[in-house]
Amino acid sequence: MKIPRTARAILVCILTSFLFGLSFIFIRLSVTEVSLLTMLSWRHMIAITAMTLCAKLGILNIHLKGKDIRPLLKLSLYQPILYYIFESAGVKHTTASESGIIIATIPIVTMICGMIFLKERPSRLQAFFMVMTVSGAVIAAGVGGVSTAGSIIGYTCLFVAVLCDAGFSLTTQKITGFTSAERTYVMCASGTVVFTLGAIVENAMAGTLAEFAVLPFSDMGFLICLLYLSIGCNIIAFLCMNYSISIIGATRRSAFAGLSTVITLVASAIVLDEKILPLQFLAAALILGGVTGVNVVGILKEKKDAELS
Repeated sequence: MKIPRTARAILVCILTSFLFGLSFIFIRLSVTEVSLLTMLSWRHMIAITAMTLCAKLGILNIHLKGKDIRPLLKLSLYQPILYYIFESAGVKHTTASESGIIIATIPIVTMICGMIFLKERPSRLQAFFMVMTVSGAVIAAGVGGVSTAGSIIGYTCLFVAVLCDAGFSLTTQKITGFTSAERTYVMCASGTVVFTLGAIVENAMAGTLAEFAVLPFSDMGFLICLLYLSIGCNIIAFLCMNYSISIIGATRRSAFAGLSTVITLVASAIVLDEKILPLQFLAAALILGGVTGVNVVGILKEKKDAELS
């Protein structure tokens, strides 16, 4: 039985949330002894190498010759380049609870930006479920107590990161003429150039260029983390994200961001032996209810529009 396009997109969103939810565990494990730029550089280098190999073998459909890739470069500027830079700077200057709460507003900001720039008009019921999702994510992020850093620079960087994620979702929704693989390939290539140049400068100043050059081959644990982040997140998750946005739009896709929070909570408890507090179960229920509501309303609206057309 053939699965409808919308159902496929929703399943893909769930897979994306699962991959990104686990990514926080691997990032935490990988940056214990290396800098963020070093990790991002190797993460993107492995991703672009794997995608190039897949393209050569005919596994991925990537044909960029003769195409104007400037729209994809704009997409890459939003994600991964600016998003990672501002998110990292924001997390550095704020507390964990503050950064978690601000990043959790991505679905609402994406919905508002979609209303302004794409003239998308979510129903009141969809807006209600979106607020429910964000509320759950905010509770999950701040349940341990919200300490404040009072850093205007940190708050500004995190807010810019949120805008960059929204900009990525809206931009990829408008871009036509490129496959999901082509979009993801240019994103990986752009990230490789920017983050590797940054890592080379950083390691040159620290006198650790030789260690940087052989790091994945001298640390098996780091290599395993890199393989998950590069193959699982940079390739599979972004392929899925670009595909799902092209079908269900930026607003509905962004609702699944809260689902990653639930997966991170569960994974942290299992892998890192962190405790799940009772209030976090309520947060998880709000997130799951909100995500389900946004998409059920969207499906019903699609059916109604199809009957009228």
